[in-house]
Amino acid sequence: MITATPGPAPLPHALPAPTSSVRPARAQDAAALAELSRPFVRSGALRERPASLYAAHAADFLVTQAPGSPLEGCVGLRVYPAGPGADLGAVGVVYNFCVAGHRQGRGVGAGLLRALLAMARARSLDALFTATTGGGDLFLRYGFAPTTTRPAPSSWAESLDPRRNARILAKIL
Repeated sequence: MITATPGPAPLPHALPAPTSSVRPARAQDAAALAELSRPFVRSGALRERPASLYAAHAADFLVTQAPGSPLEGCVGLRVYPAGPGADLGAVGVVYNFCVAGHRQGRGVGAGLLRALLAMARARSLDALFTATTGGGDLFLRYGFAPTTTRPAPSSWAESLDPRRNARILAKIL
């Protein structure tokens, strides 16, 4: 006979905690995107972008948010057409990827990255590129690998600040 001590019974009035969901950003999310990004800008991990830029490029972003809560994370995907003589077709650049400090380590970033990868495949992109000043562990777990700027979109590669010493990662889709 196997016996176990049951845990406390759930309270009848207790509701499950709201779960976060990933959705496309909207222009009205611009101020929240700028606010979410601010600590990462201060640390040097992200470039500063004004709220007007987030509003103009809201279609680039996926965000995660629990009902009635502030944004918990965001990631941008900018699509670049194939360049002349390029080995790849259209590619994407992953940018402004951040997760609020209190939500890090809880799968928020992984959920955003999975959604972004699905979006990139749905758009028939050949590859994704990103630049990170961190270790890039999450990217590496999802199949990104270190590379150079040579196969990346030239306009993006030229915009990188060499003083930031960013690590370039790529994933072929």
